[in-house]
Amino acid sequence: MRTRKYFGTDGVRGRVGEEPITPEFVMRLGYAAGVTLVERHELPSGERPAVLIGKDTRISGYMLEAAMEAGFSAAGVDVMLAGPIPTPAVAYLTRALRLQAGVVISASHNPFYDNGIKFFSAGGVKLPDAVETEIEARLMDGMGCVEPARLGRARRIDDAAGRYIEFCKSTFPNEFDLRGLKIAVDCAHGAAYHIAPKVFHELGAEVIPVGVAPDGFNINDGVGATRPEYLRQAMLDNAADIGIAVDGDGDRLIMIDRQGEVFDGDKLLYVITAAHKGRKRNAEATGGVVGTLMSNLGLEHAIARLGLPFARAKVGDRYVLEMLHEKGWRIGGENSGHIICLDCHTTGDAIISALQVLAALRMRGQTLAQACADLVFYPQRLINVRVNPGFDWRGNASISAAHTRAGSLLGDNGRVLLRPSGTEPLLRVMVEGRDEALVDSLAHEIAATVEMAAT
Repeated sequence: MRTRKYFGTDGVRGRVGEEPITPEFVMRLGYAAGVTLVERHELPSGERPAVLIGKDTRISGYMLEAAMEAGFSAAGVDVMLAGPIPTPAVAYLTRALRLQAGVVISASHNPFYDNGIKFFSAGGVKLPDAVETEIEARLMDGMGCVEPARLGRARRIDDAAGRYIEFCKSTFPNEFDLRGLKIAVDCAHGAAYHIAPKVFHELGAEVIPVGVAPDGFNINDGVGATRPEYLRQAMLDNAADIGIAVDGDGDRLIMIDRQGEVFDGDKLLYVITAAHKGRKRNAEATGGVVGTLMSNLGLEHAIARLGLPFARAKVGDRYVLEMLHEKGWRIGGENSGHIICLDCHTTGDAIISALQVLAALRMRGQTLAQACADLVFYPQRLINVRVNPGFDWRGNASISAAHTRAGSLLGDNGRVLLRPSGTEPLLRVMVEGRDEALVDSLAHEIAATVEMAAT
């Protein structure tokens, strides 16, 4: 397959104003995607191809939305504009409205000065690598324009948020509600700010909204799923029973209990799986669970004790989803908080995942800590080391030697993983094992070796 220049593990992403996140490039990307989608979809006579564009709350979203709209219009594709809505809402609405594709303008958990573009297919799943590669190849052909009579039109969808709120609520079991719970909901000043609090409130909870005042610049700034300290303090200040934090585009989830313990994606995935396995009608349908190379060994062992197989995909929710489809399983996720429940949605969804966790706790009458009592996690240390783009860490002898030494010291009681970030110029160093002091020492040793080799 042709090496891709622009598409990473989660679409096209970068700093605003620098290629590829410029108005000119995004317009060309919209045109290339539009032409590709028109060629791939045979529509009934007289029916026009159409796509949905959603975005998060970054200031650059206005500019990039307009550029993407222009590109699609030039390709003869109609555009529906949903405004700020979570990434999984775009996936749902694309499918519900029978559109040819969905587009999300977001850089997820990154700072406001970054942004990105990712695509969903008509079925509400991220485009396969092959289609993204085809779009990239089309970029090389330059920008064109259909004749005036075939130009695409654009219109706003005023009820996009309301439709998605009802969809999220529909995934919560009818026999339960959230009455009696005080929930702090941190929306990271992002795309879920006007949606997530309403979902939990309409199911009966008393909601303490946090991170719901976006100004274009404060998305993910000290709040959200990647900054649990802010939510923990908000819970303490308001005597909340449980905390829910999502990231800037609403597909990543962490939760906090009343004691202040943070529950990451691995723990929440276990809670959902155990409850799913416990329901007779779901026991056989569960199949197995997909994690990633970063999933804790403790999760793998706990899933095995439930009598279910566990498989590891490459890091990235798209690869978790691909493996779920390949194996015919329904539940998977990443420790970063991307959780996929295919019996509820076609993609990872923070709000829906939180609802599945809350349903599991209601069903069993448990707290988060009680639901995770059977989990014994191995100490795991992750260090992100900034490197220059294209740095050949695999071919570096000193890094290889440090990796080998660490693996030898850990033996069968741990593992070492080095992998580049798919969205930032970082090399992620992860060490896991039974001995926490050894794990921490080896992680820092390898990270120092990488830093020295990268300078």
